[in-house]
Amino acid sequence: MDKLDKKLHDYLVDQSNAISDQWLALRETQAGSIYSAQAGEAAETLLRKQNHLTNLTVACKLLANSEQFEQKKEEWAREVAESRASTNTPIYEVMDALRKVKFIYWRFVEQFIDLHIDEVKPRHALKWCSLINEAFDELITRFAEIYYRLVNSRLSAQELLIVELSAPVIPITPTIGVLPLIGEIDATRAQALFDIVPERCAETGVAHLFIDLSGVTTIDTLVAQQIHQITQVLRLLGIQSTISGMRPEIVQTAIQLGLDFSDVQTFGTLQLGLKKVLQSQSGNLLAETNSKTLAFDK
Repeated sequence: MDKLDKKLHDYLVDQSNAISDQWLALRETQAGSIYSAQAGEAAETLLRKQNHLTNLTVACKLLANSEQFEQKKEEWAREVAESRASTNTPIYEVMDALRKVKFIYWRFVEQFIDLHIDEVKPRHALKWCSLINEAFDELITRFAEIYYRLVNSRLSAQELLIVELSAPVIPITPTIGVLPLIGEIDATRAQALFDIVPERCAETGVAHLFIDLSGVTTIDTLVAQQIHQITQVLRLLGIQSTISGMRPEIVQTAIQLGLDFSDVQTFGTLQLGLKKVLQSQSGNLLAETNSKTLAFDK
């Protein structure tokens, strides 16, 4: 490592606070942005801390110690990515902020060159240009990778929550539950139903599930097949299925596909289906009670 490289490194580290001051002074008013001049004291403190880490990380590139730089880069990228993801900061705002950091950083490199004009050769300036630009490029790339994973993970969690909320198994008695399906059911949602519904029935102790399709706007052949598969899985688990609200087009689709719903009760409306099943259960319970009473009297 050249002695001038170490001198420049030390100079940039010593000037880190001044670099942060000038960078923060470039902020403008951006409603809702962490980079806004009006973001508040807490945001400014966080930005100053993270910018200090930026300055130290980039300066590390001058020491020809790749392991140290990689550690700093990973620390910086993870901290900044997690922070920006938590505040829903658009990635273009982060890129613009880094562009401004780079601009200020080069001001201080130029100041160093002016202070050591007799020592600095063109080869030094070219080398520093290459190292510093490379350092910023690597920071941006690693940040983007981590930020992308964080945002995708959050979106996946939100999508799963939405799917779970859109497939509620609602117990109405200790053993009877209702699955009211509303809106469009595409292949993704149908697969989610296939994955979630049997598990929900097992968790809630449902032995008889009403699948109500009266609120479904559209259904295609793949979805019809998936609903049929759900009833078959439930049957294997010892859970009886009843389908209500099947419109003529759904029935026609099922017939065209050769799907056998003969082992599944169907009703025109959920109200009618529940009434029939609850009446049947009440009748069975009454008959069982009477039978036990007669046996006791004897």
